Amino acid sequence: MNQRFADNTLPVQPFFSTPQQRLALARQRYFEEGVRPSGLVSEGVIQSWARCVQAARRPDENISFVTVTASRAHSALTRSRVMLSAAASELSQLENTLAGTCCSVLLTDPQGVVVHSARAGYNPDEVLLPLARRIGCNLAEDSIGTNALGLTAHTGEPSLVLGGEHFFGSVQVLHCAAAPIRDIHGQVAGVLDVTSESRPFSFDAASVVGQYATVIENRLLRAQSAEHIVLHLQTSPALLGTPMEALAGITSDGRIAWMNRAATRLLGMAPTNGESRADTVFALDLNTLAALTRRAEPSAHRLSNGLNVWLLARMQARDGLRQVIHLGASTAHVAAPLPDHPNVYEPVSGTLRSSELHLITRTLQACDGNVSKAARTLGVSRGLVYRHLKQAAAS
Repeated sequence: MNQRFADNTLPVQPFFSTPQQRLALARQRYFEEGVRPSGLVSEGVIQSWARCVQAARRPDENISFVTVTASRAHSALTRSRVMLSAAASELSQLENTLAGTCCSVLLTDPQGVVVHSARAGYNPDEVLLPLARRIGCNLAEDSIGTNALGLTAHTGEPSLVLGGEHFFGSVQVLHCAAAPIRDIHGQVAGVLDVTSESRPFSFDAASVVGQYATVIENRLLRAQSAEHIVLHLQTSPALLGTPMEALAGITSDGRIAWMNRAATRLLGMAPTNGESRADTVFALDLNTLAALTRRAEPSAHRLSNGLNVWLLARMQARDGLRQVIHLGASTAHVAAPLPDHPNVYEPVSGTLRSSELHLITRTLQACDGNVSKAARTLGVSRGLVYRHLKQAAAS
């Protein structure tokens, strides 16, 4: 940050009581007097302003909403394919939820490049948002300055940027809220954003976008967990299947591959690095986990930390079917969704080999015998499909 800015907390200003007055004072202190306006705007906004100043940008600059090259846009869409698939139903629901608010819904890749957009309601005052909604538009902080989507892409944290909190004066008609979507590696896979132009939010936009981002993230985690047992747990069974459910992916050797944010909060621990084990954290060995996957209803269970929770254990492939993996000598299962609960699966018993072969054979038939397509559907390699068919032919 430029050395002229002092790290001083501003004294209480009783004559600046409205948000607009406090914001005007914050901009005056920061851009004209060189005083850090702590307490007047969020720390995230202050740090974003500082990065823009360090990049030799000026608030009065004329900026434009530019799209990336066609090849980069195509690459962003390709890398976001699984996330877009996981998000499809929630994006549609979010657009319906916001239909009367004149807001736009934006979804970007981790770098802030738009991969999905929709106008939830008609707003005749829009000038900037039709440009921002273009697929491939670059909404990163280094392109259009301080904005919620760019701030979240930079920090990986939820953000809210309203009106004059934007660095550049030409975009201060925008009001935006954004939240990250993380993958099974704990990395930001995308950013979900709700933006309104010329009209302040009439609802808690940060809460709404955070809720939908959480549901999309949970769907993405399950979609990427074809080789994991997925634990669904919470202190009340009514919270399972909601944005508040805790999720964890368990490998075939009992390691915790990933946990969502609800799980880390419930357990009071940092995101796993792949070294924590299910028997240590959840008091669940592999045999118990395998048995839990055969139960359609949540079970009461006491964790290693003494907390009593309700949990489900499921294996789920990218196409919504349970994936078969080897868990010691336990039985593997294939499952179909129960009609009354989208996250609960009814097990179908069988031996490991017969269940695997049944799943592969059924998928091949659905794919008209195309091995590559069947492998993609199951989320496994073509070699695995060929090996099982060869073993079946030899038996």
